[in-house]
Amino acid sequence: MNAETKRHIDAARQVLVGVVPNPTSQIDQITNALIYKFMDDMDQSAIKSGGDASFFTGDLERYAWTRLMDTRVGNQERMNLYSEALVKFSESKQLPELFRNIFKSAYLPYRSPDVLGLFLKEIDYFNYSHPEELGNAYEYLLSIMSSQGDAGQFRTPRHIIDFIVEAVNPTKEDKVLDPACGTGGFLISAYKNILKQHDGKDDPKKKEKPLTPDQRKTLMQNFEGYDIDPGMVRIAQVNMYLHQFKNPKIVQYDSLSMDERWNDKFDVILANPPFMSPKGGVSTHNKFGIQSTRSEVLFVDYIMNHLRPKGRAGIIVPEGIMFKNDAPFKKLRENLVNDGLYAVVSLPSGVFQPYSGVKTSVLFFDNEIAKKAKDILFINIANDGFDLGAQRRPISKNDIPEALEILNKWKLEGKVESTLVQYISKDLILSKDDFVLISERYKIIDHGNDTKYPMIQLSEILDYNNQQITLLNRLITMIAIRLQF
Repeated sequence: MNAETKRHIDAARQVLVGVVPNPTSQIDQITNALIYKFMDDMDQSAIKSGGDASFFTGDLERYAWTRLMDTRVGNQERMNLYSEALVKFSESKQLPELFRNIFKSAYLPYRSPDVLGLFLKEIDYFNYSHPEELGNAYEYLLSIMSSQGDAGQFRTPRHIIDFIVEAVNPTKEDKVLDPACGTGGFLISAYKNILKQHDGKDDPKKKEKPLTPDQRKTLMQNFEGYDIDPGMVRIAQVNMYLHQFKNPKIVQYDSLSMDERWNDKFDVILANPPFMSPKGGVSTHNKFGIQSTRSEVLFVDYIMNHLRPKGRAGIIVPEGIMFKNDAPFKKLRENLVNDGLYAVVSLPSGVFQPYSGVKTSVLFFDNEIAKKAKDILFINIANDGFDLGAQRRPISKNDIPEALEILNKWKLEGKVESTLVQYISKDLILSKDDFVLISERYKIIDHGNDTKYPMIQLSEILDYNNQQITLLNRLITMIAIRLQF
């Protein structure tokens, strides 16, 4: 995003901050104004191309942005027109349903003509002829939100989203879902990743082919998002619209308690679901494989149930899923090892600062890879390119590129030697009654240099056969694991 675009976004917020102090409400006001402006931009573009306006015609013609911002219009008259327009947009049958829905709850929460005049002047800078830049600007605006921690809804950092998407690697044929989509970040990253696969750049073998118009149209129909919060649904719809999705398939839907879409299956699922459960737990139906009232357990189970036979997924989970001893958690881990889990990536505890210091991991699913692999890959990311303080300032240390390379090679070539990794046998994990998914539990540490006494081979003092050696090795391994954990 260029500095000028960022400057105008910041300026628009500064104009509003005295009358609309809440960051989420600021986003609502900027969203309303941007969409209003873009509707007129599209009309003006159609007229210049020899076509007709489709938004500001008939009863809506008097509310066109170009008329609203006419220098002959005073701020009081401008405020009257703007307030009326927000109501008219939600009612007008000539507007597409997406726009009517966007403006359903739109209103002007202050009555200062001068503030509105200054605010609309900043919005007037933006132009829909650059939707990709506007989409990036909108994501910057969303990053300012700081009120999403109360329900366990944390904005996922862009670099973590992109890392997960690149590891899962959705293609143009895949049907993609985020069952707790928030602002739509995973879906947009997946869409950009697919476009990058067909842009012809970094393609020395010239294998990449541009997408045809029909392929692009089909591609945009392949993305779906659910969210329980109508405000998040609206923001996700706008965010995707700004990334060229004319009819984004984002719906208000509670993935855990509603079952109308239970039979829908997907090739790729990407998610950072809410970490916290409401008081009393989640009320749900009996179609889940695991009966639980914990949202983090149910979301992982939901994703496993909604992948197609060759499906892949990347899901962020709180660390408690890896070791909690309650029966639903243990059953979930057993199911994961037996059905699709091929890699666990531990993230630094400060990834979600300033919202939370919660420790998280990423679970990667690929049914085809998991069927072939006898081990599960564990990767420990200690540094993600930012410090772990509230400001998350950039640093030089970053394990993510190496982690991505390891994941890709594990899928295609096999094991990679690295200080970041550990390979744990599925049989070893399943031999425990709690199925813990933390690699340290299975790490055998050499304490040979920790004693003042000399070390000697057992064969020097004991006489035993091969069968006894095998049993002794197993005993030593079990003791070491218990001591470590």
